[in-house]
Parts: sequence; structure tokens; C-alpha cells
Amino acid sequence: MLSLKNKTAVVTGGASGIGKSISLLFAKSGAHVYVVDMSEESGSGVTKEINSTGGQSTFLKCNITSQTEIDTAFKHVLPQFDILVNNAGIAHIGNALNTTESDFDKLYQINVKGAYLTMQAALARMVQQERGVVLNMASIAGMVGLPDRFAYSMSKGAIISMTMSVARDFVKYNIRCNCISPARVHTPFVDGFLAKNYPGQEKEMFEKLSKTQPIGRMGTADEIAQLALYLCSDKAGFITGTNYPIDGGFVTLNT
Repeated sequence: MLSLKNKTAVVTGGASGIGKSISLLFAKSGAHVYVVDMSEESGSGVTKEINSTGGQSTFLKCNITSQTEIDTAFKHVLPQFDILVNNAGIAHIGNALNTTESDFDKLYQINVKGAYLTMQAALARMVQQERGVVLNMASIAGMVGLPDRFAYSMSKGAIISMTMSVARDFVKYNIRCNCISPARVHTPFVDGFLAKNYPGQEKEMFEKLSKTQPIGRMGTADEIAQLALYLCSDKAGFITGTNYPIDGGFVTLNT
């Protein structure tokens, strides 16, 4: 069994979807998990769930686009800073013509700047310790052309590039940095998206989206969490500077 015993892990966007699954699994694997999120209700709910079953977890409310808020929140993290999972992010639908400037800026602020600021804060601690693991959540949208994902693809392509740069610059400090690129994953966000954009057609659209993966279904948040656990564990000690597609064959079998 993969273990994070005696490790400290910070998970941004850790209160819902993939982030919640990562938070729960990391805590179950022995880590003290700091759930960073804007939703106090959801974040507190996750930490209560973890702590009620004997795990260790702390909720930190934080807007990751603010360096001041990140610095303040991270002061509450234990001196030992083993793992950062940059999971927080938002999605967007639109091409280069109909994406508004405000939407583009919002994607950049949360998905790109937020990841940069949290990495900067974590790396400062990790360099002093001369060890640490950073895992960023990218997407297949940063690897291949997807319809109507212009700004989102921009942001996830940046995540992949920043991952490689951090891996190169900080390997001398015994710091590993990798990223995960999921295809479609069934989360509450997907259900909300379908309800909003395809009222009355949710079931058929869900099936249509599921079949865009050659494996014939969407991934699950738990499957993404299992890969995250491996990459953040000591078992993956020889892996850095790598982007892992977890996509039901989408990238390889559709190209």
C-alpha cells in the first residue's frame, strides 16, 4: 500500500471533485492534509469527514489569486512542507473569437497565476528543507486541440510548461515536480454543466461526452486521486518533469 505517513500535504481546490478525492485518499494514506478552498462550508465538511475517521486535516480558506492570502494561509501549515497539489481551477467554453477579455483574464488569474503563487510559496519552504513534491493538475486540453476550449487550453498548456520548468530548476534541491492531464472526469461540475447547458438532454449528452474517450466512459475522481497518490509518494522518487495523461486512451488513440 502506498503511504504518506508523517507527510504534510496541501491540496488547493481540495473541497470538491478531484480535489476532494485527493484530500480524502491522502489523509487515508497517513498524511496531514491541508484543504485549501474558497468554500468554507465544503472545505470544513471535508476536514470533518477526515478527522471523524481518525485522519488529520485542516481547512484553510484562501483565494489563490492573492499572494497575501496565500502567505497568510500557508503560515498555518506545519513547518514540514512535503507535498503541494495544485488542483484548484475553473473551466471555460469558447473559441478565440467569442472568448471575452474578462473570461480570458479570469482563467489566467485562477488557473495560471494561482498555481504560480502557490508553487512559489511552497518552493520557498521546500528549498530550505531540500526536499518536496509538487503535483500540478493540467489537462489533455493543454496537449491537443479541443473544440471551444481556447482559454482553458491556454491555461493548462501553461501548467504543463511551468511543471517542466520547476522540475528542471529545483531538481538540485531534491524537489520533484510532475503534472497530471486528465480527460473528462465525472464530477459534480459535469452534472452542473449538463443541467445548465442541456436541460432535458442531460442523459444523452452525458453518454455522448463519455464516448469521446476510446475506453467508452469518463474517468472517476478516485482514479485521478490514485495516480496523484503514487506520484506524491516515495515510490515515485525517480519521477520528475513528467506529464501523465490519464484519459481513457484519448490522446494516443484519437491522434
